[in-house]
Amino acid sequence: MFASLWIFTTIAAAAAQATRNALQRGLTVDLGTLGATHVRFLFGLPFAILFLVVLALATGDRPKPQDLFWLWAALGGIGQILATACMLHAMRDRSFLVTIAYTKTEPVQVALFSLALLGEVPSALLVAAIAVATLGVMILSWPKSLAGDGLVTRDHAPSRWERLRPAVLGIASGGFFGIAAVFFKATIRAADSGGFIVDAATALVASLAVQTAILTLWIAVRSPRILIEIVRRWRPSLAAGFLGAFASQMWFVGFATAPVAAVRTLGLVEILFAQALSRGVLKERPSRRDLVGVGLLILGVALVLRS
Repeated sequence: MFASLWIFTTIAAAAAQATRNALQRGLTVDLGTLGATHVRFLFGLPFAILFLVVLALATGDRPKPQDLFWLWAALGGIGQILATACMLHAMRDRSFLVTIAYTKTEPVQVALFSLALLGEVPSALLVAAIAVATLGVMILSWPKSLAGDGLVTRDHAPSRWERLRPAVLGIASGGFFGIAAVFFKATIRAADSGGFIVDAATALVASLAVQTAILTLWIAVRSPRILIEIVRRWRPSLAAGFLGAFASQMWFVGFATAPVAAVRTLGLVEILFAQALSRGVLKERPSRRDLVGVGLLILGVALVLRS
């Protein structure tokens, strides 16, 4: 009955996540990288709790967390904090779209992590899907010329490290997102409510609670002014928090019902939403290279759906 549910939840998650990323990038101007990172957790937690309460009442399932539940939630939460911070910091040096492309090396990394930690062995077809879709994303998103590569304008020529830093941070972000996804699936398994939807919602609340506590304490000690600015920017922060919680809920349902590598590979469709948000390509005539990239991405998605 729920065999194909992960497809719909993954696409919904990708759309919500692309929109949330754009909102968070705007918040970095006033809140900085740390503050913008905190917004998705602090303002997402109340929505996650609401999701859990509604789903528990609707299904009658009640979570009974196992011993390692909070450990997996903490490890996944910390990994996602690091991933988001790396992504937002890279966006300060590169364009929104190029940064997202770097992070989308994640499916390659998550396949390795899920094999090592969860014992999920990818099929040959899924491996091919990961490779094809990732290549399509990189072709689609890579700057067409060095002059238009999205580097932030400076008064001096960027050093080699300044040119490499966005790539390093973007790929690191993808790695942290990948390992976080694996730990989140372990958290879902340890929720033990008897129903996968409530398991997913329980894991989301736990991970957001850990993330909110860690970042609130860190900011209160290091930069308490940021907390004041977050409160002042509550309206866009609330929108980012809702989208973050909704996207995470959809991802977690996908993790609960399908292999992590398959979910994250299908999630590469986010780049199409990112294209629309950052450049409005839906109103432009695509280049030949754009068509090649989109074609490979669609082929990769088709393969993952058949794997």
